[in-house]
Parts: sequence; structure tokens; C-alpha cells
Amino acid sequence: MSPSSSSGTTVPGDPAGPEGAELLAALLDGMDAALCAFDAHGTITHWNREAERILGWTAAEAVGRRGFAGWAVRSADAGDVQGRLLAAMDAPGRQVNEFALLRKDGGRVLVRTQSSGVRGEDGKPAGVYCAFSEVHAHIDLERSIALSEALFEDASWGVVAVDVDLRPTVVNAYAARALGGGRTTLLGRPLGELIVQGVEDLEGALQHVLAEGAPPAPAELWVTLRTAEGDRRRCWRSGFLRLASPLAQEPVPLGVGWLFRDVTAAKLAEQEADRVRFRANQLHRAARQAAECEDPMEAATTSLDYALAGFADHVVVDLLADLAAGERLVRAAATPAEAPGPCLPVSGGPLPVRYAPGHPALQALERTGSVRAAAPAGAGEVWAVEHQWPGDSVHALCAVLRSRGRTLGVVTFLRAANRRAFERPDVMYAESVAVRVAAAVDLARLTAEPGA
Repeated sequence: MSPSSSSGTTVPGDPAGPEGAELLAALLDGMDAALCAFDAHGTITHWNREAERILGWTAAEAVGRRGFAGWAVRSADAGDVQGRLLAAMDAPGRQVNEFALLRKDGGRVLVRTQSSGVRGEDGKPAGVYCAFSEVHAHIDLERSIALSEALFEDASWGVVAVDVDLRPTVVNAYAARALGGGRTTLLGRPLGELIVQGVEDLEGALQHVLAEGAPPAPAELWVTLRTAEGDRRRCWRSGFLRLASPLAQEPVPLGVGWLFRDVTAAKLAEQEADRVRFRANQLHRAARQAAECEDPMEAATTSLDYALAGFADHVVVDLLADLAAGERLVRAAATPAEAPGPCLPVSGGPLPVRYAPGHPALQALERTGSVRAAAPAGAGEVWAVEHQWPGDSVHALCAVLRSRGRTLGVVTFLRAANRRAFERPDVMYAESVAVRVAAAVDLARLTAEPGA
């Protein structure tokens, strides 16, 4: 090898002619890694700009020197450093070492080197190329790579890399389970194929991150997933990071890093706790208000008004007209059929209701227990009219009114199509309300009896 010309960039095996040497010099000087080259005698033949940045020595000061002794390494270490670097000429592959080198300003810096031997046209050792960087930079890189691999392998939350077309490119095991697919089968598929409802919110968040950057706090997204077992509604607490290329001069978006955790159980428990707290408060308020009513039937309808809040759209009260016969039901009170309103006694007095056999209210009387019912798909208004309920009713819950060991009637709560069907916790709440309504109805009948 011969030392470089004024640019200090000629290395073994230069292409013939000055243009080839200049091209090679430009390529090596543009590298992100520090690079120096030694000939077979240990003389430095190349020193690029990154090496100058790390150690402070320019190419003009470095090229032509014999090893690092006396300027880039302590004298006591020079022999060991020189020997380990030049040993790469006779060793196969790359040799990795760590050395403490000296900066031009006298400071020391620990570098990690990768050295490879170079052979001439005759096949004999001709020199060594040595790439090096500060150890902490290597450690940072290794730590970043290790973190990335851990996130995409062992993380206890979902990690998905999404490209600019909003399609998954990398999915970890947690995310694959949450999305209901395999780590490879999910790649490249539109999110809309996986998510039945809520995909618009998710894609909107991803597009916002691509355009504006990461949001300041995690977001909770409710989605419905399509699975082999049917649709599942889930809540994901999600964080987003915009991914940009570290190699471009201007930030170029590569996609979005989406991290999420399934918090469905916690959110449902929180919602249930809020619902129980609200309903208990409503029962308390209803009891206090009913206690101020002189008319027991007014106390009954007042209790129902408080119960409706957040629970149902309509309520009807059907009472047994003849307790001795125990058969005939009359409509005693109801909310307006056309629009929301308070529960009031039926104008003109109780009206007989002729329920067909198998009607949920009659089933509740027969079983002396609560009955839930729902309209068949597409039969909402016809179903409601057949059951003599408001036309928008599609879900019903009938609870028996009992007091002093006797059945007094049935209270029916009704929901429209925009609400979910009644569930077991709703039955318990309806029965708690029915107990209070039954006590008020019983008191109204006692006070109405002759001689009361």
C-alpha cells in the first residue's frame, strides 16, 4: 500500500486512475463508521472523516504514520494494539477488539474495532482495514436492537409496526393473539379485515400520528373483532409512535409503532362499579322522594321514574284487578308511548289488557319470577304492537310485583333498538325496584278498601 495523495484516501486495490481513487475516497469518507487502513508494515494509508470526528486527528495528520504509537495510543499499549490489529491480516473473517485510544486533545476514548485483512493480487497479505466506533455508541445500538427484538418477541403488551398504508408489517405474539391471527398471516392485511367495528377510530389515530406525531397520552379504543367464535368487543389502551428513517436528512415517515394492552376486563369492571353505584343512588333518591308522597300510587310511579334513568326507555305497570280470581290484568300506569316522559296512571282509570297466551307478562305471573324477552330480527315494531307495548320496543324485562306473600301484578321495562338486551344484573335491579313499587301498590289498595 502507498499513502494517499493530498486527500489521504488511497487504499490497497484502488481502481486505476485518479477518478477511481477520488470516487473511492468519497465513498469511504461518507461512511457513518470511522475507518482507517494499514499496509502490511502497519503504516496508515487511509483515515476518513468519522475517524477524524472521534479522535480529532485529521487525515493529513494520520496518513503516513506507523501505527498509533506516540499519538493515538499510550506508549505502554502501542505494541499490544499494533499486534492485535495487524494479526487480522493472517486471521480469517473479522476480528473484534476494544482499545483505549487517545484523542488529539489528550482525552481517552474506548473504541470497538472490527478488523479485516486484505490480500494483494498475488494472494499475500497486503494490509488491514479497521472500522471503529465509540463503545457507548455500539452499546446504544445493541441496546436498541435488543429492545426491539424483546418488544417483538416477549413483551407483555401488543406491539405492531404499521406502514404508511396502515397495514401491519411486524406483529408480536401478544398482538397476534389479541387480533385473532398468526404473526405472519396478519402481515399486509387491511385492519378492516380484522376489526368489525371501531376500525375508523384506530385508522384515524394512525393517520394523525403519521401527519402530526405521537399523541401526548395513551388512548382507549373500543373495537369489535371478528373471530372464529364470533364477534368480540374489546378495549385497547393504545400508545402510538411515529417511525422515521434515521438515514434520511429530512424526517421520512416509515409508518407507526402501535403499542397496546387489552384492558377490557378492567374497563368492564369499572363500568359495572359505576353502574351499581348509580343505581344504588337512584334507589336511595327514589325512596326519599316516595316517602314524601301522600298518594301511595304516586310513590310507586315516582320510584319508576327514578329507575328509568339510564336503564330503560319505557315502563308499564299491569295489576291484577281481582286478587281473589287472580287472572285479569289491567294497565294501571305507563310512560308515554311516543316520546320519553314520566310514568303516570292511565287516564280514565285502569284498562284491561288482553295478552295472548305465552306473553312475557303472563309467563312472569305463572313463574312468580322475572322474564326477559327480545324481538326477532326485523320484527321490532310488529312484535311490540302484538305485545301491546310502545312501537320502538325490542327488549323487555317483566318483574313480578309481590307484597305480603301475594302477587299484585307485573312491571315491564322496555328498551329500544339502540340499547343492549337486558342482562342478569339488570334483572336484579328491576326486582329491587319491583319490591318498592309492590309495597306502594299494596298500600294504595289497603287505603282504598272500605273502612281502611
